[in-house]
Amino acid sequence: MISMEGDEYTARPASETVSVKDIQVTTALRPDGLHVMLTALATPVRILRLRWKTQLPTGVRILGDAWERTYGDAGWSGMVPYRAMPWYFLIQNGENIAGYGVKVRAGAMCFWQADPAGITLWMDVRSGGDGVILGGRTLEAAVVVNETYHDISAFEAARKFCSEMCTDPRFPDEPVYGSNNWYYAYGISSKEEILKDTDYLVRLTEGLVNRPFMVIDDCWQVRHNSEYNGGPWNLGNKKFPDMPGLVRKIKEKGVKAGVWFRPLLDSGEDIPDEWRLPTGALDASHPGVLSRVREDITRLCEWGFGLIKHDFSTFDSFGKWGFMMQPLVTDDGWHFYDRSKTSAEILVNFYRVIYEAAAPYGTLILGCNTVGHLAAGLEHMQRTGDDTSGLLWERTMRMGVNTLAFRMPQHRTFFDCDADCYGDVGEIPWKYNQLWGDLLAKSGTSFFFSVKPGLYTEEQNRWLAAILTEASRQEQIAEPLDWQNTIYPQKWKSGDTLLSYDWYQDIGLRVVAGPGSIWEEYQEKKVF
Repeated sequence: MISMEGDEYTARPASETVSVKDIQVTTALRPDGLHVMLTALATPVRILRLRWKTQLPTGVRILGDAWERTYGDAGWSGMVPYRAMPWYFLIQNGENIAGYGVKVRAGAMCFWQADPAGITLWMDVRSGGDGVILGGRTLEAAVVVNETYHDISAFEAARKFCSEMCTDPRFPDEPVYGSNNWYYAYGISSKEEILKDTDYLVRLTEGLVNRPFMVIDDCWQVRHNSEYNGGPWNLGNKKFPDMPGLVRKIKEKGVKAGVWFRPLLDSGEDIPDEWRLPTGALDASHPGVLSRVREDITRLCEWGFGLIKHDFSTFDSFGKWGFMMQPLVTDDGWHFYDRSKTSAEILVNFYRVIYEAAAPYGTLILGCNTVGHLAAGLEHMQRTGDDTSGLLWERTMRMGVNTLAFRMPQHRTFFDCDADCYGDVGEIPWKYNQLWGDLLAKSGTSFFFSVKPGLYTEEQNRWLAAILTEASRQEQIAEPLDWQNTIYPQKWKSGDTLLSYDWYQDIGLRVVAGPGSIWEEYQEKKVF
């Protein structure tokens, strides 16, 4: 099926090429997969859909991926025909496990559906919410891959299939770990508090050869306030009057420096209206925006930051969080400045600009709210789930444990995974936070902690120091053993060690308000 502006065309091709109007779709089977190519002159094209007619047996188990981060909703399930599974899915039938997916950095926003009569691949080639106008060029919408695995676990099959989809991943040269005060400060911080946090980090990691990062999160930028977390990104505020000087002080203490920023939200008066989307966010397809982002990245690198965490770009580009993309990533009726490029192409190029601007400085890139399947190979690390919490155990369990388990196949195959922080302000029972910290350190993924100053006893500090020592090495990758039976796995294996975690409190789970909102739970703590 080809979807155009106001029209659709369905064909059962007798050859590898289908033509309608000025549109041509060609499929070519090559050693690395099935290449799907689209050419059009002036007709705006919205969606391509391929359908494989095959009988899928009942009783199979299926695992799909997510558009960007997970939101506590990942997991194996039975067949749900209407379910959209972005990028790839695994299907287990008895001892056999098959993977269906597209290679990373596709030219379309791709999702799958599976039903008893067949498998469907949807390729959204819109530019924003309107059809792309290719102007005669050929777009490689996707490279489709399919593999079947025998006599291995579902987890091992998932990792192998991720490696098939991404053959050129980027990783940090050494394990990344450290501190980020977001989950006790929540944006209320200062230079002095960051330096105190750095001193605490130094005490906990004394003697470790691989030095940790002190990451400065949302709080430092010149126009930061409780209602706004965007740029400009060229100055600190009154609480952070000298950012390069702060970086120097952090480094003098023997710690690496990292920083957060939101590249596509910038209220600078020097920005022309042409650079903005209707929402006011910056348009990642505009050359002027890309130049500004490149300048921002260069500046942060020259200030001395060795890690840059860029955030919110999926939401800023499409106006939706991942859990709202059901199934399309954005609404109809608008387009990017460069309508000759698909949304997927625009995001890939945006990630490339960030990566290439930082590369000469050796600065690591951590993507948050990025589309991992498009960013793989263009970022070293990815925040693979929505925010955990320093206040509510239910949120850490939902966002942390779930994403760690079901995004682990992408760890060290797409990038290094960051399942988000171990946070503690003293409101979560120590027993449960201790379990989360233990698993996070043993998982082999990136580890950051946020602990309210002065909260821990000496015994707790010794435990945290031991956890950080383990995180500094990341020698093993943890495998969820019961992940096909629950969305919060309790049985894990790290190396040859079997691990067991009881996540559930005696009183059961509290109900947390909001479908995935970051702020409702933090600011109002709406639980009952």
